[in-house]
Amino acid sequence: MNAKPMMSFLDSGTGFPVLLGHSYLFDKAMWSPQIETLSRHFRVIAPDLWGHGESPALPATPTSLADIAADNLALMDSLGIDQFAVVGLSVGGMWGAELAAATPARVKAVMLFDTFIGDETDLARERYFAMLNAIDATGTIPPALLDYIVGQFYSQFAAPEDIQQLTAYLSSLSAEQLRSSIVPLGKLIFGRPDRMAILNSVACPAHVATGELDLPRPPVEGRQMAEALGCEFTLIPNAAHISNRESPEYVSQLIVDFLKQHC
Repeated sequence: MNAKPMMSFLDSGTGFPVLLGHSYLFDKAMWSPQIETLSRHFRVIAPDLWGHGESPALPATPTSLADIAADNLALMDSLGIDQFAVVGLSVGGMWGAELAAATPARVKAVMLFDTFIGDETDLARERYFAMLNAIDATGTIPPALLDYIVGQFYSQFAAPEDIQQLTAYLSSLSAEQLRSSIVPLGKLIFGRPDRMAILNSVACPAHVATGELDLPRPPVEGRQMAEALGCEFTLIPNAAHISNRESPEYVSQLIVDFLKQHC
């Protein structure tokens, strides 16, 4: 049996290890503003999700967010890292919550940005699956859908170069990459069951934050997550779903302050 491939990752800085989880349709470079700051204080491990960035295509085995969490734990095992903090945004927060709940002896702190581990509404799930099926059928992201997707991630406060970069990246995805990784991962993410109950197993310090302009994961969901965790919630001003890039200094300071307090 062939060994499972390893995700591509960045390893920067020294100190207490921090594992970063990026959003769907992005890669580890999403965190570049924070990596520069965090690496002055911590050892930062920033992997690329399967089929994103420089990581291999989605293997056959991940069928749930818990499986994605296990893949990230395997990465930390391969680096000989026992205890660490997790900072995840969007799907990075979904598998980050799974990892914190599953390995309380190893995850010492968790920060969840612009994320929600409850299930989607029936209407939202149908909309997401219709988009994914359209992409699967054509092997491309149609222009109108591309504009819609970019608008879900970024607001009018986003840097024009970030919008241009995301548009160019999504336009460059091959039919093979879309069909082998992007579409099945999307269905895994948006078809997830309600996992709010696992938050009862998160024993470490936690913090939840959401951009005030986030469309796919609105602040009400972040507040619900924070209430379930019994932790502080931060509303990030002038930021949409990719809040760490729309308010980079604010988010970087929020992360540094929290991790220095608890790690």
